[in-house]
Amino acid sequence: MTSTTLTRAGTARGVSTTTLLAAGAAAGPLFLGLGLAQAFTRDGYDLSRQPLSLLALGEHGWIQIANFVVSGLLALAGAAGFRRALRGGPAGTWGPALVAVLGVGLIVAGLLRADPSMGWPAGAPEGNPATMSWHSYGHGVGAMLSFGSITVACLVFARRFGRVGAVSSVLVALATVVVMAWPDQGSVSVRMVLGSALVFGWLTAVSLHTITITERKH
Repeated sequence: MTSTTLTRAGTARGVSTTTLLAAGAAAGPLFLGLGLAQAFTRDGYDLSRQPLSLLALGEHGWIQIANFVVSGLLALAGAAGFRRALRGGPAGTWGPALVAVLGVGLIVAGLLRADPSMGWPAGAPEGNPATMSWHSYGHGVGAMLSFGSITVACLVFARRFGRVGAVSSVLVALATVVVMAWPDQGSVSVRMVLGSALVFGWLTAVSLHTITITERKH
């Protein structure tokens, strides 16, 4: 990716812009890495039909709750880093704001758990629950905020890059929409993982790219 104008980034109260951006870069690898590690080690869990969100339920559910919350906090730190690094330039206002919404959405989705469903945890309904609790609705809102904001962020940040970077960002956004909106309920849990990999991979790449450009300015 080649960047257009990048404003000078500094430090505030001992936390450097590079550190904040590195935190944002780590949000996706942490969320997906820890989520998939649980998916393949928790007895009885089936990723082919049970979304990663359901890992917040059951005996070790606190791990996935913490995963959501810590990943959200890392995204918020990344948003602060983008705000410093991009201030005054293209995407300098809406880009960081959308990354911040991602962070808030992850925290909300972690604190408000989905209802037991799809056979998880043991004894849960084999399909969707007959009725949804208020916290399950809240979980869904948090998840939609996360996916929606970071997908739009791909389009907003495209303004900063040269042709290859801009096209790549737009393609990630389009691919995420296609993957998430594909009309096949039987594959929704796997598609959510694929969608997460796309947008979180993009966030990591853009965070690292911004770190590189920032360091060149000093």
